[in-house]
Amino acid sequence: MSTYMAKAETIERKWYVLDAAGKPVGKTAVLAANILRGKHRPEFTPHADCGEFVIIINAEKAIFTGKKLTQKVYYHHSGYIGGLKSVTAKQLMEDKPEKVLEMAVKGMLPKNTIGAKSLTRLKVYAGPEHNQQAQKPVAYEG
Repeated sequence: MSTYMAKAETIERKWYVLDAAGKPVGKTAVLAANILRGKHRPEFTPHADCGEFVIIINAEKAIFTGKKLTQKVYYHHSGYIGGLKSVTAKQLMEDKPEKVLEMAVKGMLPKNTIGAKSLTRLKVYAGPEHNQQAQKPVAYEG
Protein backbone atom coordinates (compact mmCIF):
# COMPACT_ATOMS: atom_id res chain seq x y z
CA MET A 1 0.00 0.00 0.00
CA SER A 2 1.41 3.40 -0.94
CA THR A 3 1.27 6.56 1.13
CA TYR A 4 -1.27 9.15 -0.01
CA MET A 5 0.29 12.48 -0.97
CA ALA A 6 -2.08 15.42 -1.26
CA LYS A 7 -1.73 17.89 -4.10
CA ALA A 8 -2.44 21.58 -3.64
CA GLU A 9 -4.74 21.58 -6.70
CA THR A 10 -7.05 18.90 -5.29
CA ILE A 11 -7.52 20.44 -1.84
CA GLU A 12 -10.91 22.01 -1.13
CA ARG A 13 -10.29 24.97 1.13
CA LYS A 14 -12.76 25.99 3.84
CA TRP A 15 -13.06 29.27 5.73
CA TYR A 16 -12.72 29.31 9.52
CA VAL A 17 -13.33 32.10 12.03
CA LEU A 18 -11.24 32.39 15.19
CA ASP A 19 -12.33 34.73 17.98
CA ALA A 20 -9.32 36.23 19.78
CA ALA A 21 -11.36 37.99 22.49
CA GLY A 22 -9.92 37.21 25.93
CA LYS A 23 -7.42 34.67 24.58
CA PRO A 24 -3.62 34.99 24.61
CA VAL A 25 -2.06 36.23 21.37
CA GLY A 26 0.26 33.22 21.13
CA LYS A 27 -2.45 30.59 21.59
CA THR A 28 -4.60 32.20 18.90
CA ALA A 29 -1.60 32.48 16.57
CA VAL A 30 -0.68 28.79 17.01
CA LEU A 31 -4.22 27.74 16.14
CA ALA A 32 -4.29 30.02 13.09
CA ALA A 33 -0.85 28.86 11.88
CA ASN A 34 -1.84 25.19 12.11
CA ILE A 35 -5.03 25.78 10.11
CA LEU A 36 -3.21 27.91 7.52
CA ARG A 37 -0.63 25.17 7.11
CA GLY A 38 -3.24 22.37 7.00
CA LYS A 39 -1.89 20.39 9.94
CA HIS A 40 -5.38 19.74 11.29
CA ARG A 41 -6.28 17.70 8.18
CA PRO A 42 -5.75 13.93 7.95
CA GLU A 43 -4.30 14.31 4.44
CA PHE A 44 -1.62 16.84 5.53
CA THR A 45 1.44 16.70 3.29
CA PRO A 46 4.50 18.73 4.38
CA HIS A 47 5.67 19.68 0.88
CA ALA A 48 2.20 20.68 -0.41
CA ASP A 49 0.06 23.68 0.46
CA CYS A 50 -2.93 21.99 2.17
CA GLY A 51 -4.10 24.89 4.34
CA GLU A 52 -7.42 26.63 4.77
CA PHE A 53 -8.51 30.28 5.03
CA VAL A 54 -8.54 31.86 8.51
CA ILE A 55 -10.41 34.95 9.70
CA ILE A 56 -9.39 36.29 13.12
CA ILE A 57 -11.88 38.68 14.72
CA ASN A 58 -11.64 40.79 17.91
CA ALA A 59 -7.88 41.24 17.62
CA GLU A 60 -8.11 44.33 19.83
CA LYS A 61 -9.43 42.18 22.69
CA ALA A 62 -6.57 39.64 22.55
CA ILE A 63 -4.44 39.60 25.68
CA PHE A 64 -0.78 39.21 26.59
CA THR A 65 0.10 37.15 29.65
CA GLY A 66 2.56 38.28 32.31
CA LYS A 67 4.40 41.54 31.69
CA LYS A 68 4.62 41.11 27.91
CA LEU A 69 2.34 44.06 27.25
CA THR A 70 4.94 46.49 28.63
CA GLN A 71 8.18 44.52 28.16
CA LYS A 72 7.78 43.01 24.67
CA VAL A 73 9.30 45.21 21.96
CA TYR A 74 8.86 44.87 18.21
CA TYR A 75 11.79 46.04 16.06
CA HIS A 76 12.15 46.84 12.37
CA HIS A 77 14.88 48.55 10.40
CA SER A 78 14.47 51.09 7.61
CA GLY A 79 17.70 50.03 5.91
CA TYR A 80 19.45 53.32 6.59
CA ILE A 81 22.16 53.96 9.17
CA GLY A 82 20.52 54.52 12.54
CA GLY A 83 17.18 53.40 11.13
CA LEU A 84 16.24 50.93 13.88
CA LYS A 85 12.64 51.53 14.93
CA SER A 86 11.02 50.00 18.00
CA VAL A 87 7.52 49.91 19.40
CA THR A 88 6.18 48.20 22.53
CA ALA A 89 3.36 45.69 22.44
CA LYS A 90 1.09 48.11 24.32
CA GLN A 91 1.59 50.87 21.72
CA LEU A 92 1.07 48.45 18.83
CA MET A 93 -2.10 46.99 20.38
CA GLU A 94 -3.53 50.52 20.69
CA ASP A 95 -2.59 51.58 17.15
CA LYS A 96 -2.75 48.39 15.02
CA PRO A 97 -3.98 45.32 16.91
CA GLU A 98 -4.27 43.39 13.63
CA LYS A 99 -0.53 43.77 13.05
CA VAL A 100 0.30 42.05 16.35
CA LEU A 101 -1.58 38.89 15.41
CA GLU A 102 -0.32 38.94 11.82
CA MET A 103 3.30 39.08 13.01
CA ALA A 104 2.71 36.33 15.57
CA VAL A 105 1.22 34.01 12.94
CA LYS A 106 3.94 34.89 10.40
CA GLY A 107 6.62 33.88 12.89
CA MET A 108 5.00 30.45 13.28
CA LEU A 109 4.81 29.65 9.57
CA PRO A 110 7.71 28.18 7.58
CA LYS A 111 10.12 30.68 6.05
CA ASN A 112 9.61 29.58 2.43
CA THR A 113 7.13 29.90 -0.43
CA ILE A 114 4.54 27.69 1.32
CA GLY A 115 4.63 29.98 4.37
CA ALA A 116 4.33 33.11 2.23
CA LYS A 117 1.40 31.63 0.29
CA SER A 118 -0.28 30.54 3.53
CA LEU A 119 -0.03 34.04 4.99
CA THR A 120 -2.09 35.45 2.10
CA ARG A 121 -5.04 33.34 3.34
CA LEU A 122 -5.04 35.08 6.75
CA LYS A 123 -7.52 37.91 7.38
CA VAL A 124 -7.34 39.77 10.70
CA TYR A 125 -9.92 42.28 11.96
CA ALA A 126 -9.76 44.45 15.09
CA GLY A 127 -13.49 44.27 15.77
CA PRO A 128 -16.18 41.57 15.64
CA GLU A 129 -17.21 42.32 12.02
CA HIS A 130 -15.54 40.88 8.92
CA ASN A 131 -16.07 41.15 5.15
CA GLN A 132 -16.11 37.44 4.29
CA GLN A 133 -19.77 36.55 4.92
CA ALA A 134 -20.15 35.44 1.29
CA GLN A 135 -17.63 32.61 1.86
CA LYS A 136 -19.82 31.19 4.67
CA PRO A 137 -17.05 30.76 7.26
CA VAL A 138 -17.59 28.45 10.22
CA ALA A 139 -16.34 28.98 13.78
CA TYR A 140 -13.35 26.74 14.47
CA GLU A 141 -13.55 24.73 17.68
CA GLY A 142 -10.09 23.41 18.38
